[in-house]
Amino acid sequence: MENRKILKNKYYLYMTEFFAGMSVMAVELGASRLLAPYFSSSQIVWTIIIGTIMIAMALGNVWGGKSADKNPNPDKLYMRIIIAAVWIAAIPFLGKYVILAISGVLILAVNNNFLIWAAFLACMVIFVFPLFLLGTVTPSLAKYTVGSLDDSGKTVGTLGAFNTIGSIIGTFVPTFVTIPAVGTAITFLLFSGILLLLGLVYFISTKFGGSRRQKISCVVGIVLFVLCCVFGAGSRFAFWESGLLFEGESIYNYLQVKEDEDSVVLSTNVLFGVQSIMKRDESLTGMYYDYALAAPVMAGLAEKEDAKVLVLGMGTGTFAKQCRQYFGGVSIEGVEIDQKITDLAWEYFALPEDIKVTTYDGRAYLNAIDETYDVIMVDAYQDITIPFQMSSVEFFTLVKEHLAEDGVMVVNMNMHTDKEGNINQQLSDTIASVFDSVYTVNVAGSTNRELFAAGSPEIIEGLKEEALKLENAELRNMMVWTAERMTVYEKGDYLLTDDKAAVELLGMQVIDELIRDELGYYKTIFKERGIRGLLESM
Repeated sequence: MENRKILKNKYYLYMTEFFAGMSVMAVELGASRLLAPYFSSSQIVWTIIIGTIMIAMALGNVWGGKSADKNPNPDKLYMRIIIAAVWIAAIPFLGKYVILAISGVLILAVNNNFLIWAAFLACMVIFVFPLFLLGTVTPSLAKYTVGSLDDSGKTVGTLGAFNTIGSIIGTFVPTFVTIPAVGTAITFLLFSGILLLLGLVYFISTKFGGSRRQKISCVVGIVLFVLCCVFGAGSRFAFWESGLLFEGESIYNYLQVKEDEDSVVLSTNVLFGVQSIMKRDESLTGMYYDYALAAPVMAGLAEKEDAKVLVLGMGTGTFAKQCRQYFGGVSIEGVEIDQKITDLAWEYFALPEDIKVTTYDGRAYLNAIDETYDVIMVDAYQDITIPFQMSSVEFFTLVKEHLAEDGVMVVNMNMHTDKEGNINQQLSDTIASVFDSVYTVNVAGSTNRELFAAGSPEIIEGLKEEALKLENAELRNMMVWTAERMTVYEKGDYLLTDDKAAVELLGMQVIDELIRDELGYYKTIFKERGIRGLLESM
């Protein structure tokens, strides 16, 4: 200690605590963005991230304290910080391969709770080790800074304050500055660079204690960091995709825009899912949006002079553009919480400029306005990420209050399954407790189901009659086809409320079931013939 002049100034130790706390929170937020495109950003995934990070920090605190008591050499602490920095820098490049490898193994190995196991193991492999090392910082610094029992409380309290302030900054800066501006990969590299610099300053100031090994370790750390910057800074989540129009991130989502000869598609998930689509020939999409057009048909939009449509979960405006195309000058408003998606709508999806889009939460928007609408579309559910505040009886009561007397609500529900008590059944029961008339129709070739709700059954039952009046032959045929397959929904006893709505767990159950159904054939081959048989069957 006496040969390390830099440690005589406690402010350097306090800054070490500050940057360690800041980096831990930045890595935690970066972890959520790294996992979200593969596993969603649901409360389940957040719980796993927070839990595994707390495990790593607790273990680091215990081991760091014992290590500092046994050998109070600050060289070891700052070398651990350098190692953690290099590991964190490698995450943008190697992390996605680890996630895909773990997912591939678990898809064949587990039958239940796939999302939980995959996210947990990915967190353990990718994040536990560097955060364990950073967890050793606080007890080690307490050992180096406490000079006597007279000021021990003040010293430890100051360390805690610097750690907390750093954590606060490490929470806000990635969310509001670095991730939206430069992305998750650069965010990891920025904070790992800060940690690396912190360790290098220490060793340079001590002239490496005369240790050749320390000099080599620092040089290796610098080289590895530079390599991680070169290969990681431009890394892509969907690295197997070529010719993407756009791949980036916002505060809320991973975003990917790609095109083919027929259409332009927005996806907020790396592996599956379409959130918005634009057909180049302006034909029907062949997806759930076409079924949802039954709502404006039933509400008689073509015959109304001042018809109004509200879309909660606007995306890039697929449904809004269809309403404008088939029902003339109808007034359309959209609510989309992600401003970046709206920007993509203007740039890639030709959203008409006169369609108003408000960047806000859908429920909060309804609470703030007094308008009523002829059609309200709720399209805010994507994969397992279902906002509970837009799935409760209180929310659907609010929607009903903003519907015209002969208005229709349409809800796009994905992850359809016939299992008793599934997420769609609970949503449908909840809606049926609010609306007098509820009908559903399954979307062919997908797991989506469209639900239509109105104040009276006559409104919905008149779909076929209204459909025959349509001038556009393609839309007319689609609406007749939909009318023939719609069924009245028989209300059950399930009820989702603001107080109790386990939408994440319900969604996870459906994901497990879908994986079992889709991969059952390959699992059988794997069990009977092993890896070679599996590869031969693909």
